[in-house]
Amino acid sequence: MSTRTRPVKTTEAATAPAPRGKRGTPGTPGTRNTVVLLALTAVTNLADGIIKIALPVLATGITDSPGQVAAVALTLTLPWLLVSLPAGVLADRADRRRLLWLAGGIRLLAIGWLIQTVTSDSTTIGTLAAVGAVLGTAEVIAQTSETALIPALVPRAERERANAWIAGVETAANEFCGPMIGGLLLAAGTGIALGSTWVAYLAAALLLFLLTGRFRAVRTTKDEATAEPGTGTAPETGTAPRAREFTEGLHYLWHHRLLRTTTLILTVLGASWGAWLALMPLVAKETMGLDARQYGIVLSALGVGGLAGTLAVTRINRLLGRRWAMFADLLGTLAMMAVPVLTTQVWAVATAAFLGGMGGTLWTVNSRLIAQNTVPDALMGRYSSAARLIGWGGMPIGAGLIGILAEAFGTRVAFLVFAAAVAATIPPFLRIVTTDELRKSA
Repeated sequence: MSTRTRPVKTTEAATAPAPRGKRGTPGTPGTRNTVVLLALTAVTNLADGIIKIALPVLATGITDSPGQVAAVALTLTLPWLLVSLPAGVLADRADRRRLLWLAGGIRLLAIGWLIQTVTSDSTTIGTLAAVGAVLGTAEVIAQTSETALIPALVPRAERERANAWIAGVETAANEFCGPMIGGLLLAAGTGIALGSTWVAYLAAALLLFLLTGRFRAVRTTKDEATAEPGTGTAPETGTAPRAREFTEGLHYLWHHRLLRTTTLILTVLGASWGAWLALMPLVAKETMGLDARQYGIVLSALGVGGLAGTLAVTRINRLLGRRWAMFADLLGTLAMMAVPVLTTQVWAVATAAFLGGMGGTLWTVNSRLIAQNTVPDALMGRYSSAARLIGWGGMPIGAGLIGILAEAFGTRVAFLVFAAAVAATIPPFLRIVTTDELRKSA
């Protein structure tokens, strides 16, 4: 099956050269949109990071049941499995900026309701679970819409830099700065933490006014149902049967050899990350003898590695090529899973976490570029949601599986199983993710 692509048909607003200045200079639409998207990503991910720590902490003040506390945390990610495909259809049908405003409005209402229940001392586990589910759904809509916007708002020549910085900001804000700031704000007071989150979501909604360009998917005369992966032609979004729209992103992904392979590999990598994050706190406490502050330092190595990947991705792509830059993530994730099998030395585990975080950014940036340069604009929302459904769906599966393995066979065997799974992705990567295949999406 051919995966050769032709340029996606786009409107003049998406492809016209900047009115003044050279590529990447201040004043060009691409640069302005990149800056706005960076600010939007930073603000929303900081707020998401605060919520990620705030909801479980609030739950511990209501119940001492580990199951109920875990259920509250799960509601934040469960919508990726439940509403990803409908969110993708929305992103390809509607104005994507308006969808971001919709998500922002939902977040403001949910946080406002939570603040009201906290101040009236009427918060329950059910309240927290409902808020988590609503915020998780809003995140699915927002991230799917924002991802679909990038190819339309940022010129192709500037996308590598834009994706690099956006991926780095996501890692730093959501995984490192957000939880850290959230802990400090919660120490100052629950109302302060939640109020700060509400203000952050409001600021993100206001930032959207600064975006310029096209916010709807490109329409052509082709029927969406007949579009084949790799044609590079954006199909007509109004002709396909409604029922088929929910599966067209999956259909495109599955019949595109390169995208299918990278997504399935990402499922294994995501499951490994979910497993590491789930089991490492216990290993750090029981086996490594670390307190919360010391474990925080080890965990922060992931964020530092992500930032390092952000700064180095362009240079690494030029030096090694996109293929080997992505391959670095396989090696980094393999190190994360294999090192705890061999040693529990703090420096070794932290170094492996740094390599995993750096490799994760290299993969994220390059995989997004491949998709943005390959997938027709009218399918971008549905493709993105389908890819995240499969790829990100591995994280909760990995977290659950490693717990079962650790209970039955011990932590080292559990990590060894995931290390073997990551190693098993290397042969298909080398066979299918070739330089020639990647060149087609350049």
